Amino acid sequence: MNETTQAAGAGPLLDGVPARPAAPAVPAPPVPAAPAARRGPGAGAVFARLFAAFTGRALGRYQAAAVRIGFGLVWLAHLVREWPNRRMLYGDTSPWSLDLAERLLADNGALTVLPWFGGRLWFELVYHLAVLSAAALLLGWRTRASGVLFLVTVLSLQNRNVFLGDGGDNVVHLMAVYLVFTRCAEVWSLDARRPAAGRGGVLLWAVLGGLLLVCQLGDFSGESLTWTAAAFPYVGWAPVFWGLWAVAGLWWLLGRLRPDGELRAVLDALAAMVHNCAMLVIAAEVVLIYATAGWYKVQGSRWQDGTALYYPLHLDYFTPWPGLSGLVASALLPVFLISYGTVVLQVAFPFTLISRRVKNALLVVMMAEHLGIAVLLGLPVFSLAMVAADAVFLPTGALRWVADRVAGAGRRIGLPRLRPSAVPPAAVPAVPAVPALDSLPSDAGGAAPLS
Repeated sequence: MNETTQAAGAGPLLDGVPARPAAPAVPAPPVPAAPAARRGPGAGAVFARLFAAFTGRALGRYQAAAVRIGFGLVWLAHLVREWPNRRMLYGDTSPWSLDLAERLLADNGALTVLPWFGGRLWFELVYHLAVLSAAALLLGWRTRASGVLFLVTVLSLQNRNVFLGDGGDNVVHLMAVYLVFTRCAEVWSLDARRPAAGRGGVLLWAVLGGLLLVCQLGDFSGESLTWTAAAFPYVGWAPVFWGLWAVAGLWWLLGRLRPDGELRAVLDALAAMVHNCAMLVIAAEVVLIYATAGWYKVQGSRWQDGTALYYPLHLDYFTPWPGLSGLVASALLPVFLISYGTVVLQVAFPFTLISRRVKNALLVVMMAEHLGIAVLLGLPVFSLAMVAADAVFLPTGALRWVADRVAGAGRRIGLPRLRPSAVPPAAVPAVPAVPALDSLPSDAGGAAPLS
């Protein structure tokens, strides 16, 4: 019976009691595989997103507006301040006569319209046009046209007498060129408040085109409006001015006929890219100015022994306030610390750009130093020009905070509040999200582009 029971599958008998059948084997649960390491986007994807962000929108709109306002104000203040001396500096009574200036211009090929006709009437016209163009750029009125006129008048006056300029004039000279290629009127300008594009812009465009044609064909312009140049980059001013004029006309035409067309989108992308490149050049120019100034100071014996500030405070040319200059010069320890601190700040500035907080703190110190130079040493054009150039690195949040405080102060004294434009901005190509580039700053937030 035991064998029969075993054959039937009942299991063996243990002391006459049938054994419990064995439980079937349960397979072990599968061990989950370790999650694969997350990989970031490849170099190609990062480059594509960077390129889309670089061409899809204008970065640093508030910084560009601050630079525009700053340099418009600097040049306007300089022209108004020197208005009683304008003929002695740039005009017909200047010790640097027009004949001497023309001989120098023949060698360096610099642009100036003052030798075209000569005489006091032409000089007065150019000088007061410079005042009007600086005011228009400051207010952001017809900025594409006023920016070009600002460039022409700055170069015309400065190249008329190159021996009058200092470091501040050189900075104004360079920024006048760079601002032409920026979209610096998208905020804080009358252009941004204009409700619609009327016929005034078309009329201004036609008048400027006619004047440019007359200047191009007239013999009075000499070698100023040539198509090629003898030195690098071998391009004269004629293709620059005609190119800006043609692009402005094409922009307006496509905005009227095909505002949503592909060609208009391409122009918008190109304009954004040119703007971003110009802002990058402005930032690089500021870094280069500080770096070269700092390293040249390192090599100077007066900066090495900490007495560089002491000697200018005893020169009549740099002491608009003799009492204040004497008081500062008598404090030897502060003079020593300021001299060394200036060198340290300028040499360290390029390296602080990797840290936003350190950079912002250093900017405050450097701007305060420039304002001190303007008051103590009597160099307002240089100091204010550098403060305006430093604005390219300021955070957007700080700029908007200052703008809100200024607007609030204006309302308290009864100034009318400007009405924002009801016309939406021109359509630009959509920019895909850039999750891998969280550090890319945005104008809408508190971070500063190009900071």
